[in-house]
Amino acid sequence: MRARLLSLLLLAAAVCTNAATAGNAAYGVRVVVIDPGHGGDDPGAHYFGAYEKTLALKVALRLGRMIQEGMPGVKVVYTRTTDKSLARTKIEDLQMRADVANKAGGDLFISIHVNAADDASALGVETLVMGESPKEQHYNQNALYENNRDDLIDMSDERTAAIVRAYIQNLQFTYGEYSMAMARCIQNNYGKIGRHVRKIKPQLLRVLYATDMPGVLTEIGFLSNPREAAYLKSEKGQEELACALFQAVKDYSAYVLETRGAEEEPRPVETKPAPAPAPAPSASRPEEKTGAAPAKKQNVRFAVQILSSRTPVKLDDKSQFKNYSGKVRQYTAEGDFRYKYCVCECDTRSEAHRLMVDQVRKTFPDAFIVRCRGDKIVK
Repeated sequence: MRARLLSLLLLAAAVCTNAATAGNAAYGVRVVVIDPGHGGDDPGAHYFGAYEKTLALKVALRLGRMIQEGMPGVKVVYTRTTDKSLARTKIEDLQMRADVANKAGGDLFISIHVNAADDASALGVETLVMGESPKEQHYNQNALYENNRDDLIDMSDERTAAIVRAYIQNLQFTYGEYSMAMARCIQNNYGKIGRHVRKIKPQLLRVLYATDMPGVLTEIGFLSNPREAAYLKSEKGQEELACALFQAVKDYSAYVLETRGAEEEPRPVETKPAPAPAPAPSASRPEEKTGAAPAKKQNVRFAVQILSSRTPVKLDDKSQFKNYSGKVRQYTAEGDFRYKYCVCECDTRSEAHRLMVDQVRKTFPDAFIVRCRGDKIVK
């Protein structure tokens, strides 16, 4: 057992050392936010003398060290590094975790949890992304075990449900595919260490809803299963899981670089014979235009979305926009909820985030940031 553990530690060190020799290698992520679930008075699952909050923190700290050593230049931010909660209530605590991530300007958010079930034979790892499955339209009671119930967004209020579903639809223009890519990287690497891999699931998770970056919540095993509990409590298990998550971050980083390269790669330009030089303009008349000048490409900007609708809404509608009546701008996007209504358009995401937190969410608590170019919402 000791020999096995020693070999794992040496392997992890070798991986980190090899990566460090890459020097100033480019990475697709600059800031990774790691969120160990629960903490303090919120223990999470509790079986066989172990607490979810403790196991999640141990794996999170291992993962953070691996990133710092193996991906030099990538900043690691933790939502907590000790056994504590971040706020008085669970909902406030989840928002605080998202606030830490947003303030840090995270490029990737990883929330680490431990699963549990009534059936002690339930086993495996799974990764969740922000979304809504068909079952959840009826408030899926089997989504997370009872000790995690507050992690889910309550969709019983029609207005809240409409806003959240509009946000989910907007994910295709912002972080949806990136979150799914990270989830696939995690699942693939879980499989490589021999874990039983469950499907990627969309869930209405508060902490992912509030974070302004690609994000996942990963369940590293079932503490309610005796064999999995022993694995999760062991140094070997924690090291293997952290290594799998570390490799997933590296794989995701490579995916982001590749995707950016494909988006930014210039199209080949056809070569044509040089046109004959134009005659000098006559002094007696202004120069004639032979064609329209190419349109200047508009920069991507950031705005705070407060409403989405299938049909146009008047911009001075006080019942919809409240104190922002007359200050709203209409944008369009693909999908059923074509019309998007936003305020506080800014040059930078950080500026838009500050206005959203300081001002907009006081009136519209579920507001979130979108990218825009002109009057279009863009990816």
